[in-house]
Amino acid sequence: MNFDLTVVISALCGGLLIGLAVALFLLLNGRTAGISNIAAGLLTSRDGNFGWRALFIAGLLAGGGSLILAYPESLGSAPPVPLRQIAVAGLLVGYGARLANGCTSGHGVCGLSRLSVRSLVATGAFIVAGMVTVYVVRHAGA
Repeated sequence: MNFDLTVVISALCGGLLIGLAVALFLLLNGRTAGISNIAAGLLTSRDGNFGWRALFIAGLLAGGGSLILAYPESLGSAPPVPLRQIAVAGLLVGYGARLANGCTSGHGVCGLSRLSVRSLVATGAFIVAGMVTVYVVRHAGA
């Protein structure tokens, strides 16, 4: 097994930044930073919270876009996937996030840090589903 200290330090720094951002968001806004619920609120919220939700999502998109422009190699390489397959996958992920009443960021980062049992169960289910999916995809042709 190769051990690359740069990867470990980079992962630790990323985790610290995510934790700090989530803590500050909760402290300053009194809300958790669950991305799927923030995005869903763009479509369903009628309580005057559209502005901050739109800015939050725009910031995520701008951050990702900036990374691609500055470091295109950070995406790595992946085989081409048909747009219809990406669309179906996105819809399934969105449906699953609504069904679970939150996504991996909502449950895994925000919920677990608040010691939520529901988030612990949801995060465990996400991990198991991911493991099963990887197994099926890798062995589908075998």
